[in-house]
Amino acid sequence: MAENEIKQSSFKRLTNRYRLIIMNDHTYEEVVTFKLTRLSVYVLSCFVFVLLVGLTTALISFTPLKFYIPGYGSQAERTELTKLKIKTDSLETYIKNREAYWENVRNIISGKAELMLDTAVIAIPNLEQTPE
Repeated sequence: MAENEIKQSSFKRLTNRYRLIIMNDHTYEEVVTFKLTRLSVYVLSCFVFVLLVGLTTALISFTPLKFYIPGYGSQAERTELTKLKIKTDSLETYIKNREAYWENVRNIISGKAELMLDTAVIAIPNLEQTPE
């Protein structure tokens, strides 16, 4: 029974009426009067929040402001960026290979080069002799 009373009292608190009066400070004249409940204030604040989020989203998505968001751009810009990344990677590889080549040339000239065989010894049968 206590839970039922708590539920009713919390709902009753949400539906209690309050009066908000805005008065002129100098003349004490009532300018505006509002009759409010806590529930109406919650609903109004949620509505304003959703409205502001919607307007902000629409403002960003339907105006040129979207181009200031990092990572956003047109398809042509993304394609160009991909081409530039591929070109940069190939240039880096070329520079590394060229540096390795010139380091090998320097080692050969200075006499520090090590002899490395990059082929394996293969046993080739003599084909001129025929087996009997």
